[in-house]
Amino acid sequence: MSALVRLENVSRHYDTLSGRVTAVDDVSLEVEEGEILGVIGYSGAGKSTLVRLINALELPSSGRVIVGDDELTALPERELRRVRGQIGMIFQQFNLFHSRTVAGNVAYPLRVAGVGAAERDRRVAELLDFVGLLDKAHAHPEQLSGGQKQRVGIARALATQPRLLLADEATSALDPETTADVLALLKRVNREFGLTIVVITHEMEAIRAIADRVAVMDSGRVVEHGDVYDVFANPSTAAASRFVRTVLHDRPSASTLERLRAAHPGRLVTIPVQDRPAFTSLVARTFEKHRVGDTIVFGGISELQNRAIGALTYELTGAASDIDAALAALAADGVVTISEDAA
Repeated sequence: MSALVRLENVSRHYDTLSGRVTAVDDVSLEVEEGEILGVIGYSGAGKSTLVRLINALELPSSGRVIVGDDELTALPERELRRVRGQIGMIFQQFNLFHSRTVAGNVAYPLRVAGVGAAERDRRVAELLDFVGLLDKAHAHPEQLSGGQKQRVGIARALATQPRLLLADEATSALDPETTADVLALLKRVNREFGLTIVVITHEMEAIRAIADRVAVMDSGRVVEHGDVYDVFANPSTAAASRFVRTVLHDRPSASTLERLRAAHPGRLVTIPVQDRPAFTSLVARTFEKHRVGDTIVFGGISELQNRAIGALTYELTGAASDIDAALAALAADGVVTISEDAA
């Protein structure tokens, strides 16, 4: 795959009465053609500013933004409008025209683009059928649920057949079940149209559901990025670890650890699950070989991108030397073990 979007050492500063604020700080990032990239971060991390840089609603203070063959930082406004026309946007609050019908909302960007009435009607019907709302064509937005409104937003974003789709907190206003439906629709858009999608969110579950790769933002910087499974299985930064824990729930919290230590006098060790054949059996055999008792007291294993992921916390009992030998044997076999004993 080749990169559709490239950000090279991009920063965006704002001068305020209280001084200079840096919203995006020296970010270099690529979005591959046909992939779904998730950009995650807490409020104020710089995610929304990043979106506005990608669709050229703002220009960086320094660095380069390239979409396709166009370097946005070098284009005049007339050319920027052309590039924006190739980028679809989906918003958190839907941004529908309440005075227009569902069909009228989807038709709007086609009308602006000068598409003829017959082709416009055909395209609107095709898109509403795709998102499952053809029967709502003559309804108005206030007659729709939140999920239906977002489906209209997706249909509208696809109307001009963009190369790139930006979803800015597109599921934040929706309940969990509706969120899952909307994410499934975005995945279908990616699969059937081959459309490149950038999903901006503070919800790691959304990243888990549809993204191929993820970039974690913190204080304006991309502090970690890579394959979704790799970041989930082995986060290397505190920010990524916090997000992963909100989804996997496989590591005991501080309060849970206190309870576990009170209830289980043995040595507590957490072992992240590895995606390799018979991994848990390997761990069990190693403990048995070294005469170590092992009881799982916390954790869970789930699946991500068809691969096992999670962690298990064990209470280990037996002679201290035998436990040390078992943990050393696991380490020699490439198994990570994390002591949960009180410092």
